[in-house]
Amino acid sequence: MHKVRFVSAALFAVAGSIAALPAPALAQAAGGHIVKAAARSGAPALPAAELAAIRAATEKYRDVNAALADGYIKDPSNMCVTSAMEGAPRQLGAMGVHYFRPDLLGLAGDKPRVHGNGMHTDFLKPAVLMYEPQADGTQELVGIENLVWAKAWQEAGKTEAPSFQGFDYYYMHDNPATEADEAHGFEPHYELHFWLYRDNPSGTFSPFNPDVTCEHAAH
Repeated sequence: MHKVRFVSAALFAVAGSIAALPAPALAQAAGGHIVKAAARSGAPALPAAELAAIRAATEKYRDVNAALADGYIKDPSNMCVTSAMEGAPRQLGAMGVHYFRPDLLGLAGDKPRVHGNGMHTDFLKPAVLMYEPQADGTQELVGIENLVWAKAWQEAGKTEAPSFQGFDYYYMHDNPATEADEAHGFEPHYELHFWLYRDNPSGTFSPFNPDVTCEHAAH
C-alpha cells in the first residue's frame, strides 16, 4: 500500500501564483505518530469573549468562496482526510477537506516532504480551514486549524509544544515502519484542530471528529 500523500507538488505551483497576495484524545494511533496533547492540568475553558471573536473573524468562511477570495486554496489532491488514512482507528472519524493559506504556513517546498518555516498560531486568522463534503456537492465549514513546523519552532529556541488556552498542539511525524503516512506528506510539525463549527464528542481540539464524514467526498 502506498503512503497517503495529503499535499502534492501542485500545491507549490498554486502557492507561487498567490505569493503576492497580502496576508489577510485522543488515542495514540498505530505507529505512535500522535503525541498525546490533551488539555494541560487545570487548563481553563476558552473565554467567551475570545470564542466570540474567533467565530466573528471566521464566520464568513462558511461560504467557501469567501475563503478562496482571502487567499485560501483547496488541497490540490482533493483529499478528504480520515483517521484511517493516518493509521489511526477509523472510528475516530475524519478531518475533512483542507483549504489553506500557503503564506501563513510558510510553505517552502515538497522534497523530500512538504516543509516550511511558518509558526503561525493566531486563530483569528487560521492557516487552515476544514470542510466536510455534502451530498449536494457543497462544502460545510466544520473547523479551523493552525500548523507550526517543528524545525522552525525548535530553531527559534522553543522547548515546549505551542499551545492555545492551555491546550497543547499535537506533534505529528511519519513512522517509516508503517504503511500509513501519519504526517500526511509533511515534515514533522505541530498542529491543533479547533472544531468551532461542528461539535466533537472527542473534544474541541481533538485531531479527528467522529461526527465528520468523507462519505460524499469526490477524490
